[in-house]
Amino acid sequence: MTTSFVFPPAATASVPVQSSTAQFPVHRIYCVGRNYVEHAIEMGHSGREAPFFFMKPADAVLTVAEGTTGRMRYPTLTASLHHELELVVAIGKGGRNIRAADAMGHVWGYAVGLDMTRRDLQGEAKKLGRPWCIGKGFDESAPISTIRRAEDTTIGPDSVIRLDVNGAKRQASTLGKLIWSVPEIIEHLSTAWELAPGDLIFTGTPEGVAAVEIGDTLEGRIEGVGSLKVEIVAR
Repeated sequence: MTTSFVFPPAATASVPVQSSTAQFPVHRIYCVGRNYVEHAIEMGHSGREAPFFFMKPADAVLTVAEGTTGRMRYPTLTASLHHELELVVAIGKGGRNIRAADAMGHVWGYAVGLDMTRRDLQGEAKKLGRPWCIGKGFDESAPISTIRRAEDTTIGPDSVIRLDVNGAKRQASTLGKLIWSVPEIIEHLSTAWELAPGDLIFTGTPEGVAAVEIGDTLEGRIEGVGSLKVEIVAR
């Protein structure tokens, strides 16, 4: 029986795949909060707290192919748009209650991502004890690079993650400084949600988050994964 819709459904959000004409279809976007010690400190926290998660809509992705410059429109309602550079894990095999020891078998690939944040709106929501989706889940809030297959990446604890804004260093760390590792993130996340092929996990950002303005160019790179270049433009 053919399914009938009251209007045509939206196209599936997707991300380009390195060295392929195929696209990676996006199911859900999960984000890990405060997953680098120095970033937790700059946000007013400390210690290895239990991991916590928030989500962005699948169509929040702003895909930027390798070697090109994406254009992100400065969002409405904010005067404090912050950058947060992150390693993104692309899930290719779903599951529930996945053990950390088995987690890497569920990883399809990796990408470079930006968790863009309307910091003022997030802060106001926190003060009022309200959800802060408005600060995190807005349109184009998840710029992302081309995804590289896991077998084509060479990442480890010493892999550098770095963001430059207008050619000047803003964020720099290594993947080994993640509080919760990729396998541990997948283990915790899969106890709360059943992961599915197409899920993207933004794994957390290092210290150095700050505001950007219209006209700024953000260039992020993770050794062994790739690069991401985005210009902030007027609406």
